[in-house]
Amino acid sequence: MVQADFTCCNDGSGALILSLSGDWLLANELPVPTKVLDQCRTSPEIRSISFDSRQLGSWDSALLTFLLSLIDQCTVLDVSVNREGLPSGVSRLLALATTVPERKDARRSASREPYFARVGGAAVDVWCSLLALLDFLGEITTAFWLLFSGKTRFRRSEFLLIIQECSADALPIVSLISLLVGLILAYVGAIQLRMFGAQIYVADLVGIGMVRAMGAIMTGIIIAGRTGAAFAARIGTMQVNEEIDALRTTGISPVEFLVLPRVLALTLMMPLLCLYADLMGILGGLIVGIFVLDLNVLEYYTETIKAVGLVNVW
Repeated sequence: MVQADFTCCNDGSGALILSLSGDWLLANELPVPTKVLDQCRTSPEIRSISFDSRQLGSWDSALLTFLLSLIDQCTVLDVSVNREGLPSGVSRLLALATTVPERKDARRSASREPYFARVGGAAVDVWCSLLALLDFLGEITTAFWLLFSGKTRFRRSEFLLIIQECSADALPIVSLISLLVGLILAYVGAIQLRMFGAQIYVADLVGIGMVRAMGAIMTGIIIAGRTGAAFAARIGTMQVNEEIDALRTTGISPVEFLVLPRVLALTLMMPLLCLYADLMGILGGLIVGIFVLDLNVLEYYTETIKAVGLVNVW
């Protein structure tokens, strides 16, 4: 395989002869037309370029890429290119490549949508989302009415499995997150309360904080991210597999058969998970109170009982 190369020769009549030699293949290290273009710029008398391909060996698209780049640059410099000295195959491919040039306005230009059009589009999207939400709430309300009247159709065994998924299967992640939240609340409060000898009020801070807000918030986030995502993925897969269409075909409401058991299971289990999260958060505060603040377990328990009442739970 001979290395691809070219030489330039000015014939003195305003034409530059480009002699091609070697194998112009993609596997070879190919030259660039910089030398030819520099000579055209430094010699204003050069008005055309011709080719001598008698020493040319094998070639592929690498030669075509070189020639197209050269032709484009010569067009900018107002130098004509004579293709008669090229092999017939190269000439035909060059003619085919340059027959239909790219349209300058073919690509769509990026245009910013007017302000009122964007506001109107956003308002329409919000309105459509609101209608979809109202439609969903209406279907859920109807399904609950049928449930209380004993006319719903869903599998009780699957309902028990959904309850297990919403409760027992979620306990490990709820325990971990709630315990860590309790630890953080207690540690942050301990830094400030220790300055004036009020370490015992860490129990009040953690107890009220977990029972009033943090327990329910963290439980809701965990259930939405874990169980809610699992429900959405499962129902979405059924939609793709046309299982929901099959339910409608057989006269079974997908809301009654799929959505109602999951909403009912979440309604029953969320209060219990919130109470469990509250207890785990208080346990995290107890750990900080014992090992960091040197509090007694009975002291911490008594102060928590005094600070947290049913009014905080509800």
